[in-house]
Amino acid sequence: MNDSRIRDVVIVGGGTAGWMAAGALSATMGEQLRIRLIESDEIGIVGVGEATIPAIRLFNGLVRIDEDEFIRATQGSFKLGIEFLNWGRIGESYMHVFGQIGQSLDLIEFWQYWLRGRKEGLAGPLGEYSLNEVAARAGKFGRLPPHPGGQIDGISYAFHFDAALYARFLRGHSERNGVVRTEGKITGINRNAQNGFIRSVTLETGEEIAGELFIDCSGFRGLLIEQELETGYVDWSHWLPSDRAIAVPTANVGPIRPYTQSIAHPAGWQWRIPLQHRTGNGHVFSSKFMSEDEATQILLDTVEGETLADPRTIQFKTGMRKLAWNRNVIALGLASGFIEPLESTSIHLVQNGIARLISHFPDRHFAQSNIDTYNRRIAYDYERIRDFIILHYTANQRDEPFWRHVREMELPQSLRDKIELFKATGRIFREQEELFAEVGWFQVLIGQNILPETYHPLADALTRDELAGFLNDLKTILAAPVPRLPSHAEFIAQTCAAEPAHAG
Repeated sequence: MNDSRIRDVVIVGGGTAGWMAAGALSATMGEQLRIRLIESDEIGIVGVGEATIPAIRLFNGLVRIDEDEFIRATQGSFKLGIEFLNWGRIGESYMHVFGQIGQSLDLIEFWQYWLRGRKEGLAGPLGEYSLNEVAARAGKFGRLPPHPGGQIDGISYAFHFDAALYARFLRGHSERNGVVRTEGKITGINRNAQNGFIRSVTLETGEEIAGELFIDCSGFRGLLIEQELETGYVDWSHWLPSDRAIAVPTANVGPIRPYTQSIAHPAGWQWRIPLQHRTGNGHVFSSKFMSEDEATQILLDTVEGETLADPRTIQFKTGMRKLAWNRNVIALGLASGFIEPLESTSIHLVQNGIARLISHFPDRHFAQSNIDTYNRRIAYDYERIRDFIILHYTANQRDEPFWRHVREMELPQSLRDKIELFKATGRIFREQEELFAEVGWFQVLIGQNILPETYHPLADALTRDELAGFLNDLKTILAAPVPRLPSHAEFIAQTCAAEPAHAG
């Protein structure tokens, strides 16, 4: 047995980030660790991260969560992608859906043939070649396996859920795995005089809780990572100037959509996230271009159902900590950084930080090379997601001051290179382990009217008739199973409807 092995882990803060960390560590390393989570019922959580991407299914599998049980417990619904309205030009819409689009042929991606077909008048809208989008537009959902031919994937999906209920659900799993929850507010932080590491925290009751590794899930304030260790913050608000969100829940109206909606407004955008018991709504905007009162009124004027609470304001600054891991403290969730929820990456960044922590789990020597590698990987993940979010803003043709500003601003070099390559060649290359694959970039670029000058020469290998047949056959194959699927609401009712007692 390694004498230097860490035994005591203290998680500061609950909420989604804290209980995801507790759930993952207790499921994978629970026999080796004593895990203590400290949270205070007096301190609220932000709780706007109600939409996810398919990787959340891997996390739930790691924690050994039954999917239908999870959906019932969190008032959840299924998500096939995001519909973007008014992002390119007012009146336009497109979808960024999960999963495969079309079918690759020979050595190149499907969309190279689609680009040629579009030029020659043979290709339909991009979404007609996506099983996810055809199902989403029809309001259908099912756990559809891959096509029997083996080259066309089935339905790829994620979830919408109530983040507070998800934290509660994970708490139950974590406590069954031995995690000890302590209710209380931290009033003191005690450090090792020699190396500056956190030795323990003191609660207002006077209890002192010691640990070897501390995970800071205390939200924007970053109780350990920032207030105590003064790690510093990389500010990206010059690229992503939105700094406020107004959030309000509403009663459901009509069928529950199997996708998120993102609706652009004069100085930002609005989310619409359907759950079983309500719809989550919010208006993300820049206070430099719009007042809070005006932003609130726009939201209230555009929600679909009766409001269930008063609107609340969330202030934020887009960016990340200079170090996600400093000494013996690792920051997760809002304590680590914030990127607005335009592509539902908030919960994924928590999941990603946990996965990398497990990969880089230290011993009591805390090798600096290990810490440095973790920090480089986390920074890369944040920066590439940042670029993808900036793309949505800069690729617009709207004429309001806010939209002109984000269209004309200087871009990060990494994003500028990607856009210029696509414009010149129609090609996109995924670098290292960046989250969003080529197919995601392509949907947003095309959806917001950034069109390439050409396409890959291999797409000319088909004759015009062969290309037309290939595109038409794909549309037929992809559309065929959708009429047989239940509606999204029917699927939930049949498999994972929440108990009526939990509604409200």
